[in-house]
Formats: sequence, C-alpha cells, structure tokens
Amino acid sequence: MNLELANQVAKNLLKIKAVFLKPNDPFTWASGIKSPIYCDNRLTLSYPEVRKVVENGLVEVIKEYYPSCEVVMGTSTAGIAHAAYVSEILNCPMGYVRGGAKDHGRGNQIEGVVPVGKNVVVIEDLISTGGSVIEVVDVLKEAGCNVLGIASIFTYELAKGIKKLSEANVENHSLSCFSILADVASKEGYIEEKDIAKLRKFQSNPSDPSWMDL
Repeated sequence: MNLELANQVAKNLLKIKAVFLKPNDPFTWASGIKSPIYCDNRLTLSYPEVRKVVENGLVEVIKEYYPSCEVVMGTSTAGIAHAAYVSEILNCPMGYVRGGAKDHGRGNQIEGVVPVGKNVVVIEDLISTGGSVIEVVDVLKEAGCNVLGIASIFTYELAKGIKKLSEANVENHSLSCFSILADVASKEGYIEEKDIAKLRKFQSNPSDPSWMDL
C-alpha cells in the first residue's frame, strides 16, 4: 500500500463525508452489528478531484500488482462506475457482474463481453467481510476468466474478511484502510484521540459490542 496515497484517500473520504465516524453514536449495519464507521464510496463520484485521485490510484494498483491485466470488471453496483473510469485510463475492456443472474432476457449475470481466458481485475469500492466480492470472483472464474485479483478503494481490515480472501486464494490491494483512516481522523480532528481505542476494538471483533463501553 502506498502510504502517501493511502493518507490522501483517507483525508478525501473524510472531507466529502464518504466515511462517517461516530464512535459515541454508532450506526447499525444491515447485519444488526453496531458500528462506529459507515462508508459510502459512491460519493467520490460526485467530486471530480477526489474521483481523479481514486481512479488514478486504482490504475497504479493494477499497474504495480496486476501488470498483465487485460480486462477490468466492476462489482454491482458500487464498482461499476469506477471500473468504467479505470478502463478508460487503461484503454481496456470493462464489464460488470450482477449480484444475481437476470430473470429476463438472456439471464446474464456478467454484463459486457465475457472475457473467457483473459486476465481480469475486479474493481470494488469497499472490502468488509469479503463475501460479496469473492462471489463475483467465483462467477468470473466459472465463466472461464483468469481473475488476477481485486483493486479496491477502502478496506475495513476485518479479520473475517482477510481470512475469507486468504482461504479463497483471492488477492486484494486497497488504496486506503481502516487503521490509516482512524489515525488521519484523529489528527484532523474528526474524532477525539481517546476514541481510537473504540475503533480498534471494534475492528478486532465487530460482533462484540463491548467496544461501546470503553
């Protein structure tokens, strides 16, 4: 991970409120987990200067870690626009993978020309537990694509997600991460330094609500 870029991306996400930190008034995820952080990287699309940093960063990740990439595939829906921008810079084909096959027409799950035998990089906006992006990788592999790995904007660095990706033998490289963002948030005054302990404990085990008692 490029630390200078990681810090810049973290600053940008906080500035445009793509990431909210509320350690004393947590969010409730769809799973029911109480979380001090909420991330919506779709907002980067509305800020050209922030978007430019993100897309150029994803391109650099691909060039460094996946230099043989021939096609980029976005995750549905948040990764689609980012994949389109990245493919434009790289001048390569792109497509995206639906959350499930369509129930009409040709019943596609992969949209765009299916890159059978091609080296593919998946573009994802956020890595949490890793389940949804691994499903995308599996769909592409089953279709005959050679998936090199994932290029993502942000990762929560959750142990569960890291384990799942490792067990699935799926490589991921993110532009920024939870630990860097927490440090930047403290330095920039988005949260108080004492609240970092709450963030760290949550990150170590999101299912354990005792982080709220610190």
